[in-house]
Parts: sequence; C-alpha cells; structure tokens
Amino acid sequence: MNAPVFDLTLIWVGIIGFGLVMYVILDGFDLGQGILYPFAPDEQARDVMMNSVAPVWDANETWLVLGGAGLLAAFPLVYTVFLPALYIGVFLMLAALIFRGVAFEFRFKANKSRYLWNWAFAGGSFIATFAQGAVVGTYIQGFETENFRYVGGALDWLTPFTVFTGIGLVVGYALLGSTWLILKSEGYIQDWAYKITPRLLVAVLVIFGIVGIWSPMIDDFLKDRWFSGVTLLWVLPLITLFFAGWIYRAVKKRQEGYPFVATLGLFVSTFVALVFSKWPYVVPPNYTFWDAASAHESQLFLLLGLLFVIPFVLMYSAWSYWVFRGKVKAGEGYH
Repeated sequence: MNAPVFDLTLIWVGIIGFGLVMYVILDGFDLGQGILYPFAPDEQARDVMMNSVAPVWDANETWLVLGGAGLLAAFPLVYTVFLPALYIGVFLMLAALIFRGVAFEFRFKANKSRYLWNWAFAGGSFIATFAQGAVVGTYIQGFETENFRYVGGALDWLTPFTVFTGIGLVVGYALLGSTWLILKSEGYIQDWAYKITPRLLVAVLVIFGIVGIWSPMIDDFLKDRWFSGVTLLWVLPLITLFFAGWIYRAVKKRQEGYPFVATLGLFVSTFVALVFSKWPYVVPPNYTFWDAASAHESQLFLLLGLLFVIPFVLMYSAWSYWVFRGKVKAGEGYH
C-alpha cells in the first residue's frame, strides 16, 4: 500500500492550532471585558464595554466550536483522555459561557436587576477564563494514562500549578480587554484603560516568568527541551518581551491601535512557545499527534468540508469587524 502523499496529521495540527489561536485572541478580549467589569469607573463605562463586544462576541466563539469539532474528528484520542480528566473543568467553562451569554441579552432589558446581570457577566467571564487556563496548565503537567485511556481521578487536574495558570490567563485576558477598550472607547473610559494596562502588563510578565520557571520543575521533558544546550526555542521568549515592550511604549505614547495589536502578538508568541515546548505530544507525556490521529480517510473527508467552512467563517468575521470598526460612544453604541 502506498504511503499518503501529504501528512494530513500535520495539516490538521495546523488547522486546529489556527482555530485555537483565533479563539484565544478574539474571544479573549471580550472575556477580558467581563473580567474588568467589576472595576469599571461607573455604569456608563460598563455600557460602553459591553456594547464594544456585543456585535462580535458570538462570532468569536465560533472558533471554539470549530476547534472542538475538528479536534474530535481528527484526534479522537484527545477526547478519550481529556474529557474524563477534565469533565469538571470543561463543564464549568461551558456553563459559564452560557451564563455569560444570557447576561448579554438580559442586561440590556433589566432595570432593577441590572446589577445581578452585571455580576453574571463578570462571573461567567472569570470562571470560563479560569477554566481555560487550568486546562492549559493540565496539558503542561501531563496526564496519567494507560492503554490509551485516562486512569487518574476526576480532580487530578486541580493542582496549585493549574490554579496558577488559570489565574494567569484571567490576567492575560484582562490585558487583552483593556487594550481593546483603548481602541474602542474615548474620554475618561479610555483614560482608565490607559491607566490599568501597564499594571496588567507587569502582572502578565510576572506570571509568565513564574510559569516558565515552574513548568520545568514539574515536567522533565520540558526541562530537557529548554535546557539541553542551545535551542532556538529561546527566541520565542525574546519575541514575547519585544511585544511587551511594544505595548508599554504604545501606551505611554497614547497610541490607540498598537497596544491591542502588540497584545495579540504577545499571545500568539506564547501559544507558539507552548506548542513547540511539548511537541510532538498532544496527550503528554505518552502520546503524539500521530498516536492520537484518526484514520487517513477520515481526516481527508473532514478536511474537504473544512476547506469550505473556514473561508466563510473568516469572511463573516472580517465583515463584522469592518462594519463595527469605529468607536463606541456612551449611550449611542458604535459611530
């Protein structure tokens, strides 16, 4: 039997990686609005924050559905291990996203109960983000598996390290949210966003540094990958520091668009560093992407479908952001 001309597994790694990056950077800033919600100057600022993401937030979460469905189809072993290991965390994330979506709709209609929907929006954003960060931490620390199945307990994912990565992502999404608000707001609301962004940036860099030191202490593979001689991986932290410096400089100069663009670069470089740190393992420490992959025929069949879906999602998303490309004015929405 002839070997396949193309390595479809690598193609699927690229597709799912792209979907995850798109979800993190797009849904990250609107989750960040919810995380910052309790700290906003006043109710008018909260109106602006919610209005800035209201037209696009549901489209942002399309990438979560796309990535999740693609992962199930192309790498079914991931679900076999991840879901039993992360049932509680995944449930919390999905429940929080649902609660947050309901808060979007009801807050605009509520009067006396508006404060409850404010807390629902903020709480849903925080819990969903924390759960996502804890999942990332669990991926870093690895899974206890045997014969392609998870054999650990239901709460093994909840460790001091995963709690810390969960909090870290909360701070990271808050940074995305503040730079988005710089781009979309004006007046005293924008001034507030300019004020909190450097503080959030320092917090993110401290957390990234601690995770970078802590990770090799709990995973020998990471220790060998990063510290076994000279490696090109060290370029990635330098790129991350470059984007951090760009954010700080852009905020000091009160530039509106560059802080958000640089924050996107910060997240993408961190994601790339994570992937290459664990490569080629998708279920660490035992199973690679090729171990977890579905049959070649299944990957090819599903790939043909996604080749039509992804361009439409990209066009729809691009059109939405183009239509709502202006500033959000208090009491008026986009203008």
